[in-house]
Amino acid sequence: MLGRTSSVERGSIRLAERRRLRRRLSLVVFAILIVLVIGAIIYGIRQNALRISHVEVFGADASFSTYATNAMQGSYFGIIPRDSILFFPEKRIRADILVSHNDIAAVSIFRNGFTGISIKVDYRVPIARWCGLGPTEGVEEYCYVIDANGTVFAAAAMTTRPINPFSLYAPLVGNTLEPMLATISNAGKLPEAFDFARQLATLGSPVEKVVIKDGEVNDFLASGTRVTYVLGREQDAFTALVSARDNFNLSDSSVDYIDLRFDGKVYLKKK
Repeated sequence: MLGRTSSVERGSIRLAERRRLRRRLSLVVFAILIVLVIGAIIYGIRQNALRISHVEVFGADASFSTYATNAMQGSYFGIIPRDSILFFPEKRIRADILVSHNDIAAVSIFRNGFTGISIKVDYRVPIARWCGLGPTEGVEEYCYVIDANGTVFAAAAMTTRPINPFSLYAPLVGNTLEPMLATISNAGKLPEAFDFARQLATLGSPVEKVVIKDGEVNDFLASGTRVTYVLGREQDAFTALVSARDNFNLSDSSVDYIDLRFDGKVYLKKK
């Protein structure tokens, strides 16, 4: 009985060893296959058929292609080339362009076949001049231009012609002291405020300055009249103003100010 038990045990041990050997062999074969597959992928990636050799630029100077070529120099971990059409540094190219050009709003990058990419640049459109928190008599103003999102992106040169001719005075988000690339507070309400300013021009005098402070807007007309209303209530303010237009003339400098801050009421002071 003892001899037969020992034989069975030895047979079980040999069977377990064979299973372990088969598992080890399977793992070795699998590892070799993984290495071969990875090697084949790396070899394929490094072929010229999948390497970016030309860059097209739309909406900007062709020299913008250097941002891409510089970013695609070298390789990742010394193995994968940065100019691979599958792994080129799209985010870095976009970031390098944006950080160097405040006047660019967006950069789009597209694959162009297997050996090229296209870069499309969208410039910011100057909507109005921003000249600080408020006008100061006797002080020469230094103004910037803002885009449709209320972002300050460039100094206003003498040749700059924004869509709106008036100057904007308003706080910046966070009250930052550095205006470049800062955003105007309540930027989402600027389109309606600018529409209101343009509508005032149809009543006799164009607006020269739009001053936004503490939730209120003061529009200073070329005729010398000041129109005050609550930011965001432009439609109500204009309706009230039109309903009372027979009582004033905005074109002859006869009105000192018009107050439209109270619903359905128009308060005015004549000179």
